[in-house]
Amino acid sequence: MLLGVDTGGTFTDFVWFDGERLKIHKVLSTPDAPERAILQGIRELGLNGRRYYLVHGSTVATNAVLEGKGVRTVYIANHGLGDVLTIGRQARRALYDLQPRPVAPPVPAERCLETGGRLGADGEVVEALSEQELDELVARVRALAPQAVAINLLFSYLDDRFERQIEARLPETLFVSRSSEVLPEQGEYERGIATWLNAWVGPLVEDYVQRLQQAVQPASVHVMQSSALTIAAQQAARRAVNLLLSGPAGGLMGALHIGVATGRQQLLTFDMGGTSTDVALLDGAVSLTSEGRIGAYPVAVPMVDMHTIGAGGGSIARVDEGGLLVVGPESAGADPGPACYGRGGQLVTVTDANLVLGRLRPSAFLGGNMTLDTAAADRVLGQLAEQTGLQRLQAAQGVIDLANEHMAQALRVISIQRGIDPSGYTLTAFGGAGGLHVCALAEALDMRHALVPVHAGVLSALGMLVAPRGRQLSHTLNCLLDGQREDRIRARFRSLEQQGQSELVAEGIARADIRSEYSMDLRYHGQSFSLNVPFQAIAQSREDFHAAHRQRFGHRLDTEVELVNLRVGLSARGSDVNVCDAGSVSSGRPLSRLLWRISISR
Repeated sequence: MLLGVDTGGTFTDFVWFDGERLKIHKVLSTPDAPERAILQGIRELGLNGRRYYLVHGSTVATNAVLEGKGVRTVYIANHGLGDVLTIGRQARRALYDLQPRPVAPPVPAERCLETGGRLGADGEVVEALSEQELDELVARVRALAPQAVAINLLFSYLDDRFERQIEARLPETLFVSRSSEVLPEQGEYERGIATWLNAWVGPLVEDYVQRLQQAVQPASVHVMQSSALTIAAQQAARRAVNLLLSGPAGGLMGALHIGVATGRQQLLTFDMGGTSTDVALLDGAVSLTSEGRIGAYPVAVPMVDMHTIGAGGGSIARVDEGGLLVVGPESAGADPGPACYGRGGQLVTVTDANLVLGRLRPSAFLGGNMTLDTAAADRVLGQLAEQTGLQRLQAAQGVIDLANEHMAQALRVISIQRGIDPSGYTLTAFGGAGGLHVCALAEALDMRHALVPVHAGVLSALGMLVAPRGRQLSHTLNCLLDGQREDRIRARFRSLEQQGQSELVAEGIARADIRSEYSMDLRYHGQSFSLNVPFQAIAQSREDFHAAHRQRFGHRLDTEVELVNLRVGLSARGSDVNVCDAGSVSSGRPLSRLLWRISISR
């Protein structure tokens, strides 16, 4: 028996599978304590005290980062490098702004400590770490009284002995993150940010997961990772930075599952919820990237490759200083929510506009569990219409048109701007508001086919039921590909593989059920960016890289290829659940017969 739970900005979604049928449920989210909404839903589903397998998409880490509410953290670096996180890549947010506003550093200068234990690029010791220096460092950490410590020493991915020495001497009460464990890759700044983020929000995730585990006993809790693989709850806190796209990753797994079941593996997905819209491109598998961002920070750990904008059902429409209508990125959230929720909202949202235009049935919202306040939506739309000089219905349509254009542009970013023609793909809509906008977006991108699952509003939670458990591991080599011995490369792959297998076996997975995939990050010598290609043999990977570079950038170069990172993806065989053949509690019919396929004729 399985329960998928996705905590969103407005609603918390539940999908329960009892072995034969699906049952879906939604409750309003409780952002101040997400577990309250989860426990409410579990209680209303009648699951208290039952034993089942719970997979959860959590926003605890994401919200803490976006709101700047991490714990008090100390950052430890080598001598002379304590300000790496503050300097960053020296990129200006507004290139032509001559008077930019000062931005607070991730870690205040007084909590950035420097120490010895420095390696060179060849892995040789440049500066040793003495016992006296370790004692002084630990004393300074104690004086600062942090809750967490992030350790990021130069070239620690080559040899992590000094990071381990520091960790061993720190008090056991501290949450400690080592860069050699969080992200053993090159890039001092990116590695440092990932390590700091992991430490900054790790205690919050740890506390939340422990509270949730205790509250749902005897259920077994797993958490969705940003890589669309699940991890046991007791290990999730150590990998808090890997949970930043937890919910959206579940949606992509759900879309992929349904796409395979319907024979449509080339999908352009858009997940429109209450607060934001996530778009992604799937070609038979979920694509990962190591160049993601959360707020102002780069996140170099593997995560689903998607583009997110602030356009959702709760996006606020307003008139700006120039008298123009603007939609988003601000959202009404779950409290007070759109005006039509009847919870005190006084601002127009996309949901209000859809209701006024007759696209929502007031008495059928949330399956009839919530009645929408049409009068409140009419009132706020009337006020907006007066400001814009439009009729009420014209103002409502204007809100919808602007929201559609924002989402269409996001879809172009993930497809056309990468050299991919979306017309051959199927636009797959999910999220609570996706079906309201799918046709307009398909027409805007000249797409002929769209797919809307009947349970699109809870697809992220449904995708968690079919997501496999697994890990994504990496290690930097940074050498020319030519001249490398293939047996040595395979030995390094196997070392990463064994590390991941040991973690999964500790979760109770049989080693025989674990599948591994090898890949390489390659680039032309002298480039600063890389492309990931599968590994079978060195010569084949080289040709695959040339082909991928031509497809992405329109050309290939006759120059040496550099091997940057080795990557191993491990996944366990997923649960034997085919949700597309499961009966729906609401209808009793197989879900595979409850798909809206839309063909657009021109």
